Amino acid sequence: MRIYEIILLISCLALLQYLIFFKKSEKKVGLVLSLAVLVDSIIQLSWEGYRWQMLPIYITACIYISICLLRSSNKKVLWAMPKLLTYALYTLSVLLLAISTLASVYLPVVELPKPEGPYTVGTRTFHFTDSSRDEIFTSNQGDKRELMVQIWYPSDQQQGEKIASIFPQDRFLFQKYAHAYASNLKLPEFVLDYWKYFKSNSYENAGILHPSKPYPLILLSHGEGTGRILHISQAENLASHGYIVAAIDHTYSTTATAFPDGRVTGYERNSGTGDEEILSNAKKIGKVWNADIDYVINQFGRMNAGDENSFLKGALDMNNIGIMGHSFGGATAFHEVQFNPKLKAGVNMDGTLYDLSLPAGQLKPFITLRAEDFKTWTTKYKQGAIQDAKLTKLISSELQVMNQSVRSGGKVMYIQGTSHYNFTDLQLYSKLIRLTGMTGNIDGNRGAKIANEYVLNFFDKQLKGKGGELLTGPSPAYPEVKFMNSSDLSK
Repeated sequence: MRIYEIILLISCLALLQYLIFFKKSEKKVGLVLSLAVLVDSIIQLSWEGYRWQMLPIYITACIYISICLLRSSNKKVLWAMPKLLTYALYTLSVLLLAISTLASVYLPVVELPKPEGPYTVGTRTFHFTDSSRDEIFTSNQGDKRELMVQIWYPSDQQQGEKIASIFPQDRFLFQKYAHAYASNLKLPEFVLDYWKYFKSNSYENAGILHPSKPYPLILLSHGEGTGRILHISQAENLASHGYIVAAIDHTYSTTATAFPDGRVTGYERNSGTGDEEILSNAKKIGKVWNADIDYVINQFGRMNAGDENSFLKGALDMNNIGIMGHSFGGATAFHEVQFNPKLKAGVNMDGTLYDLSLPAGQLKPFITLRAEDFKTWTTKYKQGAIQDAKLTKLISSELQVMNQSVRSGGKVMYIQGTSHYNFTDLQLYSKLIRLTGMTGNIDGNRGAKIANEYVLNFFDKQLKGKGGELLTGPSPAYPEVKFMNSSDLSK
């Protein structure tokens, strides 16, 4: 609960104590407490804003104030009520307070974990149009591929204001996002209205802190049907340690993407139903995402070189570029690292590989972080418990590729207690999300901490030439992380 919400709750409980235990003649005490509750309500609504979780507390506050006013007016209507009914009213009000408190605690206004690095973090958003590519996901002739890309970077914090919301602050745009995410989660739209208060740790449009050496660049690719918004804490943490992170919204593959002119695109594609159709569509989409990544790298290269007027001039180390991604974005990252000579290293966070082609020779440095489910179905596969022949073939092919990565020095790990969305910020939004199976039993903050530490340790080694100690084997600090070797990945 937020600070003024807590104060309002405490004020209501104090007023309830007065109503139950103080004599009717002590009217001044009741009036003072009523005034305190009223003032607390006004401050909370004005400063922090309304959210539906607090509605029972607002109702209870109105009831308590009304009773106090009746007491002070010497009207005997209330006191003519049977004691049993009076105490039943008080019991109901306590129940309302409890429900409201639980809803506020388990569906909180999120403030993302503070980045652990030494740098303050700035953020800016870019709108790019690749005029060389036609948009294949729309039927409008002449549409070109448009992308929204958000970056996070070490900041001097001399300009810009702290972001008040993770989601767009414009009411119209926010409603579009809330509607899209509510539809995906199969919830009424009003349930997500409080997401407008979610806070990040970045300063919007802040100046960049120019160091003696330029910052490595890390591309971040979201999962199919989600978006960059679910990876802000990961980007902020890396930026606080001296990286520039660029998260791409792959247009028409996101839950929602807002453009500067007010357009909001969503997830508008049928991925097919049969195994062959799904795989074919995945490769088709993957090619688009690969082209998105290539284009964004080129754009930042131009900014860095001064070909375009940009605050990033000279700030990027274009010889040390990495990529990370979740789900489909993680699978895309694997393919992009191996075939794009500009990339040095990459991370796949629980992405099933859709393109199993490999270049000749040694593979580039790559780590795969998987959810515990990965260990479960790998074990079933090795035991011959999977009867579907096509699925068995796909699993076998993917494990062979992962085995090749391990033999080239890469790492494959799974994290106990995690599920697919423990590699996104969704795990930080509410502990109730685990009831849906989207996240596992691990505490969300713990899950985020583990993923951040291993990703940072890996990129520090590959892009900065330091660290890497977490990749040598099991760590007592993170016993949830289990390494898999070649024998674990072969039948």
